[in-house]
Amino acid sequence: MVLKSEDGVVPDDLSPEERQELESIRRRKQELLHDIQRLKDEIAEVTNEIENLGLTEERKSMQRNRQMAIGRKKFNMDPKKGIHFLIDSSLLKNTSGDIGKFLYKGEGLNKTAIGDYLGERDDFNIEVLHAFLELHEFTDLNLVQALRQFLWSFRLPGEAQKIDRMMEAFAQRYCRCNPGVFQSTDTCYVLSFAVIMLNTSLHNPNVKDKPSVQRFTAMNRGINDGGDLPDELLRNLYDSIKNEPFKIPEDDGNDLTHTFFNPDREGWLLKLGGGRVKTWKRRWFILTDNCLYYFEFTTDKEPRGIIPLENLSIREVEDSKKPNCFELFIPDHKDQVIKACKTEADGRVVEGNHTFYRISAPTAEEKDEWINSIKAAISKDPFYEMLASRKKRVSSLKGL
Repeated sequence: MVLKSEDGVVPDDLSPEERQELESIRRRKQELLHDIQRLKDEIAEVTNEIENLGLTEERKSMQRNRQMAIGRKKFNMDPKKGIHFLIDSSLLKNTSGDIGKFLYKGEGLNKTAIGDYLGERDDFNIEVLHAFLELHEFTDLNLVQALRQFLWSFRLPGEAQKIDRMMEAFAQRYCRCNPGVFQSTDTCYVLSFAVIMLNTSLHNPNVKDKPSVQRFTAMNRGINDGGDLPDELLRNLYDSIKNEPFKIPEDDGNDLTHTFFNPDREGWLLKLGGGRVKTWKRRWFILTDNCLYYFEFTTDKEPRGIIPLENLSIREVEDSKKPNCFELFIPDHKDQVIKACKTEADGRVVEGNHTFYRISAPTAEEKDEWINSIKAAISKDPFYEMLASRKKRVSSLKGL
């Protein structure tokens, strides 16, 4: 005879103890099945939360980009209101350093609006002006080179008091970067104005009486705390302005660099040279259209070098002399020269001779940002891979 319980069939030949044990096993089985189902439900719930989190972060990023675009437009119409909007939207910190960095990058900002904001006499605006200038590196630049860089980053306002504050701050920064060039910041301030006036006199078609180098030199006698500046220094400044006038930034919120290149990223980096003597040189890099361009100065019309990124890879590297380094290289072809070009000092365009490009960023954060931007820009060209492989094979056959 066979008995039945709630959980199934119970053989009739079991002892009471065995029946009790069977019932206990069956109850435990039901508990385990219940626990398994609960775990499945929890896993499904967590998976759903993770998926929603990704969508939420994407939405947040899109919303942030929209708010930033609105903030830039507001800044271009009214600089103070634009800055307040960005601070209230938590897109800018209410610090002179953060605002100075925002203006220095200048992405999508009107150069006239930048100049108006930096020239204000409020204590906080003056702090921002000095923070803005701290981001300019003038070390080892002559005064005209430094002025070209400075005056390209904004458009000088029309008010004399604003110009005075901005040029005073520029003179202080230049003298800190180049101690010993001038006896005082007053000398730098006066000579900077003299150079700007010289630029107008030489290149304004309405000025008929063009000053000579002798007149420019004579006009600046005794400005170095009562002493004279070296004639060679003054002649070099005169020749530089005569050969190339200052470029005036456009008023449309995009300077020439942004208009022509539409960069994915730009900034100062150190590049290790490819010659016999390996030296580090500071260059202005622009990443756009799957190419990396580098310039000697931000005001240069033509790049010193162009590095197409197709078929290149990027990696972090350690360097004994410089921090925050990364390299561009050709994977699986370590001895192959990267196809690139550079401009020599005499203006000739020649092929580069790098098997890798080693670059140092100012900070670890900027290094990571450059690596991510370059990775996103790198493209693959299978035909180039085939060509490179064929060249290597032909080269090996010639050696047989």
